[in-house]
Amino acid sequence: MKSGSRNEKLNTWVKEVADLCRPDSITWCDGSKAEYGRMMALMLERGMAVPLKKRPNSFLFRTDPSDVARVEDRTYISTRSQEEAGPTNNWVHPDELKKTMRGLYQGCMKGRTMYVIPFSMGPIGSPIAKIGVELTDSPYVVCNMHIMTRVSAKVLDVLGEKGEFIPCLHSIGAPLAPGQKDALWPCAPIEKKYISHFPEENLIWSYGSGYGGNALLGKKCLALRIASNMARHEGWMAEHMLILRLTSPEGKRYHIAAAFPSACGKTNLAMMQPSIKGWKCECIGDDIAWMKVRGDNRLHAINPEAGFFGVAPGTSYGTNPMAMDTLKKDVIFTNCALTDDGDVWWEGMTDDSPAHAIDWKGRDWTPASKDDAAHANARFTAPASQCPIICPDWENPEGVAIDIFIFGGRRSSVVPLVTEAYSWDHGVFMGATAASETTSANIGAVGNLRRDPFAMKPFCGYHMGDYFTHWFTMGDTLGAKAPKIFYVNWFRKSPEGRFLWPGFSDNSRMLKWMCQRVDGKIGAKETPIGLMPKEGDLDLSGLDISSGNMKALMNVDLKEWKAEVPDIEKHFALFGSRLPERLKKQLEEFRKRLG
Repeated sequence: MKSGSRNEKLNTWVKEVADLCRPDSITWCDGSKAEYGRMMALMLERGMAVPLKKRPNSFLFRTDPSDVARVEDRTYISTRSQEEAGPTNNWVHPDELKKTMRGLYQGCMKGRTMYVIPFSMGPIGSPIAKIGVELTDSPYVVCNMHIMTRVSAKVLDVLGEKGEFIPCLHSIGAPLAPGQKDALWPCAPIEKKYISHFPEENLIWSYGSGYGGNALLGKKCLALRIASNMARHEGWMAEHMLILRLTSPEGKRYHIAAAFPSACGKTNLAMMQPSIKGWKCECIGDDIAWMKVRGDNRLHAINPEAGFFGVAPGTSYGTNPMAMDTLKKDVIFTNCALTDDGDVWWEGMTDDSPAHAIDWKGRDWTPASKDDAAHANARFTAPASQCPIICPDWENPEGVAIDIFIFGGRRSSVVPLVTEAYSWDHGVFMGATAASETTSANIGAVGNLRRDPFAMKPFCGYHMGDYFTHWFTMGDTLGAKAPKIFYVNWFRKSPEGRFLWPGFSDNSRMLKWMCQRVDGKIGAKETPIGLMPKEGDLDLSGLDISSGNMKALMNVDLKEWKAEVPDIEKHFALFGSRLPERLKKQLEEFRKRLG
């Protein structure tokens, strides 16, 4: 691709970064297959990439053990006042943070190429899309950005001379001296890793990590932390939500956006195959939704991403056959195990473990080994277009009109299978108080209750009290055309610790009830926590579940719910004077309903 663009602001910024970081050369990326091939060839030559015999054009990477996941404690929201960042974000003043990072960036790309990656979040030219440009010294990032975003020379055409873009600067922080041998996974030590966001300037600076959301800056950094703040000012929504289309046997389409914290089956729901006859599910996105009010005064959503960056362990033909079929070719695997016949493997992928494999650290592994073969956060990067049930409208620039919002979490008790909000404001209360019991995928002790409002706690780029206010504002804008809001919990257990609900494809039974509620075809009973299905209204045909289990799944124990109130009060107290009055009112009404 030709060097430079017609956009002077972009050309000036590229030159400024090159003068600071001192790369040996600069390459402007065009998003072509040939470019992807060249990057992979380069990494194969360096020994970074391992080709997989069993999967065409697929490669395995092993990271440094210090660089395996998002680093929340090294992730910053940098605003002029700490109050703007709010209590859920790490804050450093922009002057101080930029001074520190400029020091780290000084000469950090010596011995390397700086790649200029123009990318679109969302279909190129869509009224809901945004343009970003990532500068990076990592060919691994280039290849992943090819899959996860729309990298193309066309992006520069849309940008033109005066168009706006979000500057995303990334370096692995590992300059090379002349003749120095490169590491297989170059990165900086943990104390020098910084993932910094400057929402007042729509600017992202990342240093020291080559992995996932720390380095693929279109993902959580742009699509959620920066976009959530842009959305608040511009009157739209950037949410940590899957998007799916559900089609009834009569051919009616419903679009659902759902927010769950990690380890709650988001990707599984996004690619679900319904167990109820005649219903069809298609995937639009598995992680992020950008939503704008369009000409029909409804909320239209796009998936701003072009690929899936999914957690591999636990993904199998039993849990998510559509994800498994997506991974047959053209995939980047990271921190999975390598089998002797040239394939990848991870815990939970098959019933039987391989007799021998090379683990994610490059060591011999057998079922007798004390460590897992794949890292718990091992990943796949795969094009969304390869998903067998990708929705034909997944790249519709106008997006799809959302009918239903779902919130949820992993709770072994208290929370019933499905509840509908009484109103938009009650739905915002549900989202704001969403909680999940921690698993090994979360930070903290296993089994602790962690409030994760709207599943956005790690990703909201401004004060979360103001974020709640924005949800109320959007509800006021949408009025009668606002989506209905529901809360689900697939994870309730018996006193003996067994799951009461089968989950996976059977979750379609709750979705059917929600669609019937949207159409006004079915009733609901009032409870203190919300509207719930009347007995016999959930479609349980063909499902072998005892009436005792169903009763337990639907149980609302007032004593248990009253015990939740002090925790909700403590949670709300975090947001101080910025907690919306409407949320306080919802808590009061909730308390009254509990009696």
